[in-house]
Amino acid sequence: MSFTSGDSRWADVYVVAGTRAVSVCGDFLAATTLALVLQQAGHGGLAVSGLLVAASLPLALLAPIAGRIADRADSRVVLIAAGLAQSLICLALAFVSRPVAIIALVGLLSCGLAITQPTLSALIPRMVRPDDLAKASGLTQTAGVIGALVAPALAGILVGQTGSRLPLLLDAASYLALVVAGFAVRTRRRPAPAAESAPAPAFRVRDDRVLTVMIGSLAVTIAGANAINVFDVFFIRDTLHASTTLYGFVSASWAVGMLIGSIGFGRFPRRLITVPTLLALVAGSCAPILAGAAVSGAGWLIPLWVLGGICNGGINVFVMVIVAGRAPAESHGRAFAALSAVVQTAALLGLTVAGPLVEHFDPRLLVAAAGATGLLTCLLAMPVVRRESAHCDVSHPRVHPQAERPLVGIASES
Repeated sequence: MSFTSGDSRWADVYVVAGTRAVSVCGDFLAATTLALVLQQAGHGGLAVSGLLVAASLPLALLAPIAGRIADRADSRVVLIAAGLAQSLICLALAFVSRPVAIIALVGLLSCGLAITQPTLSALIPRMVRPDDLAKASGLTQTAGVIGALVAPALAGILVGQTGSRLPLLLDAASYLALVVAGFAVRTRRRPAPAAESAPAPAFRVRDDRVLTVMIGSLAVTIAGANAINVFDVFFIRDTLHASTTLYGFVSASWAVGMLIGSIGFGRFPRRLITVPTLLALVAGSCAPILAGAAVSGAGWLIPLWVLGGICNGGINVFVMVIVAGRAPAESHGRAFAALSAVVQTAALLGLTVAGPLVEHFDPRLLVAAAGATGLLTCLLAMPVVRRESAHCDVSHPRVHPQAERPLVGIASES
């Protein structure tokens, strides 16, 4: 673990948070726009599912390479080069219409995202003192949620009023935020001179049992959550007979909860941010889903989804703090890339399984099963984590004493 030895560099955190808000908004703006383009052109579900796969698969497949790039390359060079490349790719997207070309370009965009995500995540622990990491994580997560909330509505308005080209051009411009961040952020991870470097301690996520159990539990929950993204339209509209307006409010309520949770849990004392606490939040995000399966009217889902979203916002904050704390600093890029790979794989699995299931089972039963599966997973994972906690503090790594030295192989610009 390595954090800044002086005062936290909040200016850098705010730049990264702003970059995250702009880039997430751009990502969702492009995804919504392209889905509308394919639907309006008469292309079926296969094209839309291909778009979703192209946007997610590189994040899972490129994790080992992306993690090494984040740990071994100059973070400023990575952000500037990736931002320029993604901006050019999105510029090309604004002028193509064939589904195959759209899907291929979206896949290339996702390759850039696979590299920039762990690079930015690994920078944040270098910007702040350990006690400030939860607050910094909360700020960046809040910015991302705001970007995700704004984008779909903005895409709908722009596509309806101007067509698809303008929102895609705006998305191309949004990737330039990464270039700005590359130049503006003073904190920098880069290879140290060969004479000063030493072999970094070996670290693999699967070697840390607590981290493995934590990420596995998250994967099950994420798979269920993405499946619910398919189930809920049938559950809310067909089973509960809600209007499209009420469906929109229910869909937005989870993101509103995430916004509240990111802000609130970002103020948590670091000593309380442990893996058991995280698992309790995961269970807390699943319980409202299970309860929601029993409601008689869609309006009841709004407070339940807000509660689930609050726990979800806390999960995002806690994951950043725990992974940064358990992994050696020189392996932060690989640790965050591995986490991203598991998340994306679980999300793809949830989306893949959901389609056939909703054709054969009652949506109410499927929503209940998704919530119950996540809840049961947390209950099974908790004893494993507690057994480990008898031997060490579960919020911190068990590493070889050699790994407790100052950051090796990475330099931080003052």
